[in-house]
Amino acid sequence: MSVYVVRAFVKLRELLATNEELPCRLEELEAHLEKKLTAHDQAILAVLTAIRQFVNPTTPKSRPIGFTADLGEKR
Repeated sequence: MSVYVVRAFVKLRELLATNEELPCRLEELEAHLEKKLTAHDQAILAVLTAIRQFVNPTTPKSRPIGFTADLGEKR
């Protein structure tokens, strides 16, 4: 099986050497993929930030259990 893989890479190298348009197209494809990766990276970062907020929630101010007279507070 590895012989077939080596033959495929040799054939690809020959195609790249003879075709002048192909390297330009590969560069365009690479640039397009990089743009998508940065967009995906930002989306993943946003998801991780949201998960961190759920994992570390802020504790709400709690009142003591039972009856407490708030004499200083007026309604």
